[in-house]
Amino acid sequence: MFLWLPVALIFVLARSLGAQHSSPAADAQKPPLLSAAEVGALDQELSGEAAKRNLEGIVRFHRVRGSRGFHDAAELVADRARAYGLSDVQILEFPADGKIFYGTQRSRPPWDADFAELWEMSEKDGKWSPAVRLASWDAMPVTLAEDSESADVTADLVDVGDGTKESDYAGKDVRGKIVLAAAQPGPVQHLAVEVHGAAGIFSYALNQPQAWQGEDESLIRWGHLESFAPVKTFAFMASLKTARSLRTRLAHGEMIRLHAVVKAGQHPGAYEIVTATIPGADPKLRGEEIAFSCHLDHQRPGANDNASGCVTILEVARTLQKLITEGKLARPARTLRFIWPPEIEGTTTLLNARPEFAARIKAVVHMDMVGGGPATKAIFHVTRGPMSLPSFVYDVGEAFGDFVNRESDLYASTGHALFPFVSAEGGKEALQADFADYSMGSDHDVYQEGSFRIPAIYLNDWPDRYIHTNGDVAANIDPTKLKRAAFIGAASGYFLAQLKTQVQAHKAVDTVIEGASLRSLKVIHKRMLGVPNEVDGIIMESFVDNEQAAFKSVNDFVPDAMTPDAMEAAEKREFMMYLMGDSGGWPAPASGEGLLVFSRNSNPKGPMTVFGYDYLTDHLAAKNLPHPKLLDYQGLWGSGEEFAYETLNFVDGKRNAEKIREAVSAEYGPIPVELVIEYLKSLESIGVLKRVPAQSAK
Repeated sequence: MFLWLPVALIFVLARSLGAQHSSPAADAQKPPLLSAAEVGALDQELSGEAAKRNLEGIVRFHRVRGSRGFHDAAELVADRARAYGLSDVQILEFPADGKIFYGTQRSRPPWDADFAELWEMSEKDGKWSPAVRLASWDAMPVTLAEDSESADVTADLVDVGDGTKESDYAGKDVRGKIVLAAAQPGPVQHLAVEVHGAAGIFSYALNQPQAWQGEDESLIRWGHLESFAPVKTFAFMASLKTARSLRTRLAHGEMIRLHAVVKAGQHPGAYEIVTATIPGADPKLRGEEIAFSCHLDHQRPGANDNASGCVTILEVARTLQKLITEGKLARPARTLRFIWPPEIEGTTTLLNARPEFAARIKAVVHMDMVGGGPATKAIFHVTRGPMSLPSFVYDVGEAFGDFVNRESDLYASTGHALFPFVSAEGGKEALQADFADYSMGSDHDVYQEGSFRIPAIYLNDWPDRYIHTNGDVAANIDPTKLKRAAFIGAASGYFLAQLKTQVQAHKAVDTVIEGASLRSLKVIHKRMLGVPNEVDGIIMESFVDNEQAAFKSVNDFVPDAMTPDAMEAAEKREFMMYLMGDSGGWPAPASGEGLLVFSRNSNPKGPMTVFGYDYLTDHLAAKNLPHPKLLDYQGLWGSGEEFAYETLNFVDGKRNAEKIREAVSAEYGPIPVELVIEYLKSLESIGVLKRVPAQSAK
């Protein structure tokens, strides 16, 4: 593919990039969007040490949804919020019994454990007795898989490899025995327990795929059984080191007998969600809210994931409340809300059970893993929302993230900066935040899903070599990192909460323009990858549409801020016409089923895959309908889960299937329209979508 770049475009791009790196001593010192006095007040008050002290309290609890440990953590957060002077501090409760639905979330019954141990037995004089303790709930709760049920079993151990394929069980008698499996207990459960009658599972599942997977053989991963499995069982988790030894002994014909004792299980209860506010000052706008979100549930210790996000928004709350009380910051026009739920399922529950929350929230700052120090190998990301939800809000987060990058780099390089954002007990290195396109995996997915369409700035670490393991400890958390994440979140949320004037609105638009110049380079890079001609045109069209929609989204905060004249001026400043100079080929007009138009039914609300439950799969299975092929598709820049999420998000009662296909192709790579149509019709078959008559769709 031949790519033509006008000389004027090259000049503008070069000037834009040069502005990022020229005169660092001068440019780095000027804060975006807020005054130097406001930024200085935040820098002086935010404390990474205070945040880490709160983190050290939270990591004492094994925080499974609805459990005693989660309740204790919720009480800790609520107590701190009250001590900090926040308003309307509550622990909201929503019944969870496995039957109640909150939108697409089937409520998962709470789960608690009282005791669990796994022993290897030894035989002497025909009698078996405990010899080596392999797992203990009291010593390390992560060794017991979530949703295990009570048991008292003495049984032989059988190696079944992964344990997820029928061939793994060929020639092996596992009935009444404990299987040693490489996969997570949930995927093993059906074949091992339900089909072949195993008594339980001993899993040595590795951590998520990343460069450090399997490198530390002493790590034990957090395990999960299926929450709604028809046959309940128990599972313990082992390190790779332990599993290697057991597998070697079994391969040499040794009989290994284990004794498992578990006192645990699901029970009726409730989801608990902590929430608190800093009320807004403007009588007309205080009913609107800017929310700070995280997720409080996790294994013990679960320091970076996600005690770090929880304590960082708590530190944001403390700081803003104190500075407002002292008069160092003006009370913002809109209300600031802070939310500590169980991950994804809690947020889905809240927005469905309390629709007034969804109606009031204008934007979200979501934090999930924001404190990883050097040992975690983490890269900090300021992540945008999906292309289905264009918004200037993301550029606000990026503007403050870029400011911290520049200031922290200046401080690390010279030892001098007005705003180094450093904690005494933390590091001094530059932040080097990455400004990332949308990625899935936390509560921001729920807010931004087509049911709610609330833009979210997502702050997160990835990778993290210790995520979901017993190695995710408080010692790996850097107070400086917590402070910097807190500043980006606090500054972004505070600016959005006080945004109400034309002057402020035009500042917001300027951040979109500044960010668009760099985003345009990503677009050019995509086009240079040699994508098919029709996708080349789609990429260009989608980019321009997104930038225009981001400008217009300022009107959601300040009505009529982007008048037609202001829009035209912004577009000219952003050199869109240059980018449109050679747009490549354009897709053929839609025909056949590509012309189908769908709209979303008012219920159910939420993503198709939530936490511990897959609404789409469950409802298709109930009708004996096939699994849509879109979910297994691999694109140039995305996979099936992302294609499916955005395909549904782009449904608006106006776009036809071909237009939706074009939009997701621009975002994640070319995809056959047939897969999009099949997925939309699958959603129609289970009542998520309804078809719009041809006349109405015009």
